[in-house]
Amino acid sequence: MTIISKNIDQAVEILNGENLVAIPTETVYGLAGNIFSEVAIQKIYKLKQRPLFNPLIVHTYSIDKVKEYVDDFPEKARLLAAHFWPGSLTMVLKKKSIIPDWITSGKDTVAVRIPDHPIVSGLLKALDFPLAAPSANPFGCISPTSPKHVKDYFDGSLKMVLDGGICKNGIESTIIGFENGEPVLYRLGSISIEEIEDVVGEVIVRNKKEVAPDAPGMLARHYAPNTRTFLVENIQDFIHQFENKRIGVLSFKKEIKAPQIVHTEVLSSSGDLKEAASSLYAALHSLDKLNLDMIVAEQMPLIGLGLSINDRLERATKQK
Repeated sequence: MTIISKNIDQAVEILNGENLVAIPTETVYGLAGNIFSEVAIQKIYKLKQRPLFNPLIVHTYSIDKVKEYVDDFPEKARLLAAHFWPGSLTMVLKKKSIIPDWITSGKDTVAVRIPDHPIVSGLLKALDFPLAAPSANPFGCISPTSPKHVKDYFDGSLKMVLDGGICKNGIESTIIGFENGEPVLYRLGSISIEEIEDVVGEVIVRNKKEVAPDAPGMLARHYAPNTRTFLVENIQDFIHQFENKRIGVLSFKKEIKAPQIVHTEVLSSSGDLKEAASSLYAALHSLDKLNLDMIVAEQMPLIGLGLSINDRLERATKQK
């Protein structure tokens, strides 16, 4: 049976034993193991059923520690680090030889970030190694934003969930890489493109890649419920063709009524995109448990975090 606990010392003991702990961050819960232990990293890939070609993110607690693992820190990466770390930004940088190939899927770059969560910061400071921590869910499924989500996925096959409460940002970190010193966006996330560009100027967007992805989260189908899901501009217009279906709705600001709608999850009644992002995965988890014929999600505004939410919903609706 998987325990849910706030005991950092117990988490340290488990991780030192080359085993895994689910850890809280401000984005989503991560399935964490020692980056220098091939045994631990193999357990992550096996438990998640994650493709070996998909690289992992290294989590640590300071910029000085990051510099121990990377060989090149471009000027625009320094600007972003000063502005967003600790926080929901992952940067892909040239790696030092100390970083094992099993973390980077053989690439000469490594994805690194400093999470902004007091419990995981305390954990990282108590360890002699950084942590790889992809989202704590089976590969392709809805990411977890609470200890219960993790336990529902892995009860009995994971020793411990370190309890940090509900994740405040609710979707994964934004991932930025660099080509000739210029920033490239590999994954939309909790920090909007506009916020990134306010710091470093125009950013190239390249956030989907099916073969040898440059960073996590670039595959077309990801973050998906078991229930067939559709992303539409107008929910009322779309559901007219499905009068005899049990439908769950994911809407931005308001509840939508129709005889075939079993339940509506409203992401933010005030229209706050940050609140909507924070609520997204919990709402999808709730809908996915209702034995629905389909989930119909409303497209978010095409600005700020609306783009990140739409990105997750587009991947959730992609068919296998």
